[in-house]
Amino acid sequence: MTTAADRAPVVTVEHVSKRFRTPEEATHTLKERVLHPLRRRSHRELVGLRDVSFAVRQGEFFGIVGRNGSGKSTLLKCLAGIYGVDSGHMYRRGRMSTFIELGVGFNPDLAAYDNVVLNGIMMGLSAAEAKARYRQIIEFAELEEFEELKLKNYSSGMHVRLAFSVAVQVDADIMLVDEVLAVGDAAFQQKCFDVFNRLRAEGKTILFVTHDMAAVQRLCHRALLLEQGEVVAIGDPEEVGDRYLELNFTRATGPVATAERPGDGAARIIDGWLEDEAGERVDQVLHGSWCVFRALVHFDEPVDDPSLTVAFRNEHGHNVLIATTIIGLDETGSFRRGEQVRFSVRFENVLAPGRYEPVANLAHRGTGHRIMDRWEEQMSFVVRSAQTAGGLVDVPYTWSVERISSDEQVSHVA
Repeated sequence: MTTAADRAPVVTVEHVSKRFRTPEEATHTLKERVLHPLRRRSHRELVGLRDVSFAVRQGEFFGIVGRNGSGKSTLLKCLAGIYGVDSGHMYRRGRMSTFIELGVGFNPDLAAYDNVVLNGIMMGLSAAEAKARYRQIIEFAELEEFEELKLKNYSSGMHVRLAFSVAVQVDADIMLVDEVLAVGDAAFQQKCFDVFNRLRAEGKTILFVTHDMAAVQRLCHRALLLEQGEVVAIGDPEEVGDRYLELNFTRATGPVATAERPGDGAARIIDGWLEDEAGERVDQVLHGSWCVFRALVHFDEPVDDPSLTVAFRNEHGHNVLIATTIIGLDETGSFRRGEQVRFSVRFENVLAPGRYEPVANLAHRGTGHRIMDRWEEQMSFVVRSAQTAGGLVDVPYTWSVERISSDEQVSHVA
C-alpha cells in the first residue's frame, strides 16, 4: 500500500526568506509630508521567515506550530500568494483552498448566497458548481436562518462557519488552514475536526497551523516547528510537540514578589519546589513519572495541626489537581515559634503536557478557612509527554474488546 511518505511532494519550499520594513516614525498627515518632503525616514526590519525549507507529500496532514510571532501565518500567506517572498522558491501542484484570515474574500454588504458564489469562484469552482453547492454549504455552516442577512450583521463565529464551509466544499487538492478555527464554538470545532478526519482518510493534503498540540499529535503525519522565522524541528508530531513545549515554556521560574499575602502571618511558606523521582529539584517533569512537591514553612507563632492545600493550576487558571492534608492526614503536629517544617506530597504525574503553577494555602486546624499564608506566583513547572489524548489529565487506563455470544445478545430496537 502506498503511504504519504512514498508519494511525490505537492508543496515544496526551498530556502524561503521574508522580511517586513516598518517605519520607526509614522507620518500621520498630508501636511507633514508637504512641509517636510525631504525628511529622511528610518525603518526597522522585521524577519518573518529565514531560510525555510521543507516538502509536503500528497496525502500528508502537515502541522505547522510555533509561538506567537514565529512566522506560521506568514508562511501560509506566502504559500497562498498573499505575500511575495524576498528569496527562495515555493512550488505547489494541484488546486489550493485557503482558510487563513477571518472574513478575507467576503463582501460585508452582500448576503450569504452572493458571498458563497464569489468565494467558490475565486477558489476555482465554476459559477454553476458554486451555485449548486450553496445549499450544502449553508447547511453545514448551520446558517439557514441567517442566509438573507448581509454579512456585516454576522457574528465572528458565523463568519468562521461560513468561511470554513466554503473552503471544505471546493474539493481542493491542498488545503491551508490557519488557527482561526479557535474562534468557533466547541461544537463547531468538533465538526471541523470530523471533516479533517474525513479529508485525511480521503488522502487530501492539509497544512494546518495551530497551538493545539493534542490536535497535531492526533491528526498530523508530520509537523514543523518555527521559532523567530526559522525551522527548529521537523518530523514526528510527538517529538515536535515536545520541543514546542520546551520553547513555549522556557522562562524564568524564580519567585515573584507579592506585595500583600493573605493570611494572619502565624506561619509563612518561604519556599516551594518540585522534585523528580531521583530527588532533584526540577522545572520539567515527564508525564507518568512520580514526583514530589515540597513546601518549606516557617512558624512565627505556636501552631497546632496546621493544614496545607496545594492546587496545581494550568495556563488557563483551572485547578486541575488538588492535594490537601485535610483529607487523609488528621494530625500534622504541634510546632513552636521559630521552627521550620517541610511539607511533602508525592503523586503520580497524570497532568497533561503544559505549564502548571502550584498555589498553596497554609491554614489553622479545621476546615482550612482560617488562612495563615497563601503562596502563589512563586514558581511553575512544565509537564512533558511523548503522547497525549488531549484531556486535562491523562490517567492510566486499559481497554478491552469482547465479542458478545449469541446467548448474551439483546434485540436491537431502532
